[in-house]
Amino acid sequence: MWDKTGAMYKILIVEDDITFGAMLQSWFDRNGFEALLLSSVEQAKKALLKNDFNLVLTDLRLPDGDGIMLLAWIKERIAHLPVIIMTGYAEIQSAVSAIKLGAFDFLEKPVNPSILKQKIEQAIQTDKAPVSVLKEKKSVSGIVAGKSQAMKELWQMVQMVAPTRMSVIILGESGTGKEYIAHQIHDLSDRSKAPFIAVDCGSLSRELAPSELFGHLKGSFTSAIADKKGVFEQANGGTIFLDEVGNLPYEVQMQLLRSLQEKKVRPVGAAMDISVDVRIIVATNEDLEQAIVKGRFREDLYYRLNEFSITAPPLRERKEDISVFATHFLQEANRELGKEIKSISKETLQILENHVWSGNLRELRNVIRRSALFAYSDVITPDHLPLLSAASFKNRVEQAKPLRPENERELIEAALRRAKGNKTEAARILQVDRKTLYNKMHHYGIEL
Repeated sequence: MWDKTGAMYKILIVEDDITFGAMLQSWFDRNGFEALLLSSVEQAKKALLKNDFNLVLTDLRLPDGDGIMLLAWIKERIAHLPVIIMTGYAEIQSAVSAIKLGAFDFLEKPVNPSILKQKIEQAIQTDKAPVSVLKEKKSVSGIVAGKSQAMKELWQMVQMVAPTRMSVIILGESGTGKEYIAHQIHDLSDRSKAPFIAVDCGSLSRELAPSELFGHLKGSFTSAIADKKGVFEQANGGTIFLDEVGNLPYEVQMQLLRSLQEKKVRPVGAAMDISVDVRIIVATNEDLEQAIVKGRFREDLYYRLNEFSITAPPLRERKEDISVFATHFLQEANRELGKEIKSISKETLQILENHVWSGNLRELRNVIRRSALFAYSDVITPDHLPLLSAASFKNRVEQAKPLRPENERELIEAALRRAKGNKTEAARILQVDRKTLYNKMHHYGIEL
């Protein structure tokens, strides 16, 4: 391939496995690149000082250092030069560090030629200016990525882990978009054309969870009036998202671990296993390591699930994203409500940016939708904020404080008594979503 000056693109390969390096060099030659193969950090530094390259492809582990050291050296001297790190399956976390330090991308060994070609083309098309596709406002599935550094790093990790087979734990408070992130990982994977099935573990009882996840045969229990395929069988070839996995009954955790290890499930009442191929992504706002200490979560399952972790930051820690998401939610509301609201006023955005947002993106989305419903002009103003004047909303922002842990249990128990055990009604009384109520009940060991 040739650059704008008519010169052939030059690639520097830094790889101490000579056989693998020669294979890469041969691949570049066949595809119209000029490639130089070197085997150490020092050799690479000398070559970079004497020659102009369009791209560096370096192994993470080298005899006299590592690819991250070389990356840091390059960024100090040749900031515009894109660097792609090659890494083994067990070194993904190191690749995350490399991305944060400015690597253009990473490749997992053994290198897939089609993925290599795609990433090389993305890098060289920037004309010596490495720009990741993750910096676009929208992801493949239409989710707005935000503009904060925290969100840029999050979406870089999403793109990094998506093509792999790794299980992923997504951490974060309620409403931070954990299911959207999981769906994004699925959409960017080679499983994107297969099913993505989300399961709310908080709604699975000890009795029904095995049937929901693994299926059952007709007559295996009183209400089993027909055969039923479980989630694992329904999602075969695709992805299962287990939301609030910490709420999964302990007995079912053992069955889940067996299914992941053996890639088989046994429906309730069946004598034979069924082979399944699914990728597992889980989410939690609970500290699972503490749950392990308390005997509520299996340690072996935790390590099986935690091959890669991503943290969804709360909205209050990335206020620069609020205007981006508010605008996106307004566009959604226009479509859903048949409105043609053009914008959100600066004063309204200031109010929104100063709000605590204990419900994170979910709360912001609800506020924008209600504001759009109440709006009588083509601009959302503070007067359109739901059921609140601008002054009262500001006052609420200034006074907002999280629920005090010492009275939280009592409030939950009082709400459940008032609702006569109806969790949906109790959640409404407490002004939290049902999932948050499940988590709090689980945390405090409240049973009905």
